[in-house]
Amino acid sequence: MKKLVLCTMIAAAFAMSFTSCSKKTSSTSQKKNEVRVAMVTDSGDITDQSFNQTTYAASKAFCDEAGLKFNYYKPAGDSTADRVASINAAIQDDYNVLVLPGFLFAEAIVETAEKNSDITFVGLDISEFDIMSAAEEKGKKDWKIPENVFCAVYAEEIPGYMAGYAAVKEGYTHLGFLGGMAVPAVIRYGFGFVQGCNKAAEEMGIADKVTVEYVYGGQFYGDQQIKASMDGWYKNRGVEVVFACGGGIWTSAADAAKDSGGKVIGVDVDQSAQINAYAPDMCVTSAMKGLGATVNAVLKSILEEKWSKYSGKVESLGLVSATDMDANYVQLPTDTWTMKNFTVEEYKTLTADIFNGKVSISNETATTPTHTITLNIYPNIK
Repeated sequence: MKKLVLCTMIAAAFAMSFTSCSKKTSSTSQKKNEVRVAMVTDSGDITDQSFNQTTYAASKAFCDEAGLKFNYYKPAGDSTADRVASINAAIQDDYNVLVLPGFLFAEAIVETAEKNSDITFVGLDISEFDIMSAAEEKGKKDWKIPENVFCAVYAEEIPGYMAGYAAVKEGYTHLGFLGGMAVPAVIRYGFGFVQGCNKAAEEMGIADKVTVEYVYGGQFYGDQQIKASMDGWYKNRGVEVVFACGGGIWTSAADAAKDSGGKVIGVDVDQSAQINAYAPDMCVTSAMKGLGATVNAVLKSILEEKWSKYSGKVESLGLVSATDMDANYVQLPTDTWTMKNFTVEEYKTLTADIFNGKVSISNETATTPTHTITLNIYPNIK
């Protein structure tokens, strides 16, 4: 099967176009015919109500609208070898733009990107640390991200802040943060959450009445030991809502909340359906990463021959608009939250204030945020 090749046309704008090496296409329809998009799941299904489903839905919707060929691939198992096999299968089937959601793809990108320079790799929530660590493990200490790769990470401190601010404005005064492991992304979520809680409490004049309990589970999945810790928070300490952040660790918070009538804040994607399956209206809101917005922006740039904006980069994405909530790469889901006191208009005002610099949020991960609320930090559960 003949592959169509991405050729870099060196010009003043350094624009990249999807062309055959011998002839540049001139019509929009021809360019569209040359872009064929495949999404590979990290190992799960496209109905996981998380990264895979969100990425699949956004990729398919964009391709349907633009008239692009699209398909998805599910690895046979949860390993780098399985992910590489699915990537190679997509390439063999003549797809030339691959959308890969989640940090688990770091090793697969290192292994396959250089060998397939005519294929465009779009990695979601894959940090430079993830990529470079994977390269070092393969003996590539001086490895550089190839020009056919773009990886997006997100300014987690912003949606963390939004969630904390909204929760206190909603009326919660005893909150908890349950992180998976103390890696930078999780810390940014947690410290952003503390900053948001603190700001709302100060604005309301109740800083002396607001408490945040803070702990890392030490793993990215829930179990009985972590649930027991959350039981203690909800039942014994009087915690009303827990922001559970880090893979599947949220299940322990939801299990405990179900037993005590507590609430949970979701993370990364709109987790309302998953969390509310434990009890109606358990999910207060979710601190989201705009995977759909990322997919739309990058695929649009590819169609417009503006891949140079992303080529060989890892970028931290945050707010890009003070007024268009859907365009932002970090956000809260206004359609599904269960808050009654914190309004959509207040959320829009908060977003505009952050975007315009009126509200400053630190992304520092080494130092606990300055605060006037009570913040209780505990040793890792495991």
